[in-house]
Amino acid sequence: MKRTTIWLLIIFMLLTFVGLIVLQARYVRVNAEMIESQFNDNVQRSLFQTVSLVEENEALEYLGQTLEGNDYHNNNNRLLTLDAQNVKLKKNIDSMANNPKLTSEQLNRPGIRLSTGHGKATIEETSRYLQLKFQQNFSRSKTILDQAVFRWMKETEDKEISERVNFDELDGILDKVLVNNGVKLPFYYSIVDKEGKVIYNCHKSIHQDDDPSDNNVYTQKFFPLEDSNRAAYLQVVFPTKQNYILSSMNLLLPSIALLILIFIVFVVALIIIFRQKQLNNMKNDFVNNMTHELKTPISTISLASQMLQDPGVGKTPEILKHISNVIRDETKRLSLQVEKVLQMAVFEKDKSMLKLNEIKINSLVADIISNFSLKVTSKGGKITSNLKALNDVALVDEVHFTNVIFNLMDNALKYSGEKPLLLTIETWNDKDNLLISIEDNGIGISKDDLKRVFEKFYRVSTGNVHNVKGFGLGLAYVKKIVSEHKGFIKVESELNIGTKFIITIPTLKNYNYD
Repeated sequence: MKRTTIWLLIIFMLLTFVGLIVLQARYVRVNAEMIESQFNDNVQRSLFQTVSLVEENEALEYLGQTLEGNDYHNNNNRLLTLDAQNVKLKKNIDSMANNPKLTSEQLNRPGIRLSTGHGKATIEETSRYLQLKFQQNFSRSKTILDQAVFRWMKETEDKEISERVNFDELDGILDKVLVNNGVKLPFYYSIVDKEGKVIYNCHKSIHQDDDPSDNNVYTQKFFPLEDSNRAAYLQVVFPTKQNYILSSMNLLLPSIALLILIFIVFVVALIIIFRQKQLNNMKNDFVNNMTHELKTPISTISLASQMLQDPGVGKTPEILKHISNVIRDETKRLSLQVEKVLQMAVFEKDKSMLKLNEIKINSLVADIISNFSLKVTSKGGKITSNLKALNDVALVDEVHFTNVIFNLMDNALKYSGEKPLLLTIETWNDKDNLLISIEDNGIGISKDDLKRVFEKFYRVSTGNVHNVKGFGLGLAYVKKIVSEHKGFIKVESELNIGTKFIITIPTLKNYNYD
């Protein structure tokens, strides 16, 4: 896949995801605002109905005292519905207006006067008389009622809010009105004056915020039509309002979860795309390196075979020996390269078929050092060994584990730089584990490369010069084999100082056969 195609795909995915986020955020915001607006309308309507009922109760109480002389403060049934209060008030007014022994039933349903004066009182005269009498009684009742209302308004101007509102009844009224309007959240309220000074605080057993948010405070003026210097306000606070709004949006959770899932898929897709691109580049480098590594011995063998077939070349024993040595060395070199390529098959299997045997690691490492020392000394280097592991018996595959140690020592030789190689091999025990360290004084590995040295096909950059041969499989092969021996490997390195590999494997005593 071309780089341009990858970036276009990434940009398209980003734009799509950003669009989804914007739409989802807007949808969530609109729903939250709609739920909050509906809640606010219900609360404001409830507060207005509450103060209206309080005002009506006060008016009915005063009129009742005026008309009947009853003390409504001692009436436990004052929380009447508005219709019941109106009916009771109408009866009081009708009773007062019926002073000349005229019952309300008679006012509502006048009778027919029969003539007792031989035609002096007719039905028409009786009707006019009743109408006139009703108008007089109604006018009188209205006058009395107007006077009572006027006195009530005048007397309430100088009264404190505590004298006009029964706080115990207010709690019940407010609670019932809120429930009737669909508001069932816990709340607490207070009564304040126009300067914000608290006149009364409720004593509900819920958490009361010291400084509630303005969005959670609802205010309604008592007796809103009055213009008084002693105005009072009802303030109601809902501490759990935000939780209520969030809980009301539970239906949005699946869409939010889907959005998160899309984001995860998007990130995973990007990682896979870049890894595949990187792996493709590594494979291309591998093919180029493999071609370069295999071409040289093949060319040398081909040239040697041509020399044997050329009649112009003398076939002296020395020349034949030289040509045969060249063919042998190059064939051996070609075999080693092919063997490294075949190591790729190890990575295609979930688990290699290891042939485990009880091996003394100290003896195995000593043999490898003995065989490898000639290469080191030929370049002016030196190998130092300190095989001090007392419990050195482990279950290992001798062939693969030998390749692990050999690859690490061979890397130390390859990356020794211009200075003589000083290679130190150590073994020791840590509890029931066996540790093997291979330390050199070579060119070292940078921190960026150090994180990836065990990746397949990855090679530490040495510039545009093929001075170090390889396919980037050696350390990946080492890590896989060590892992399949139920061990692990770590690396420590500093540039221009050296590198140290430490292998940890279980001893025979500590080996887990599962």
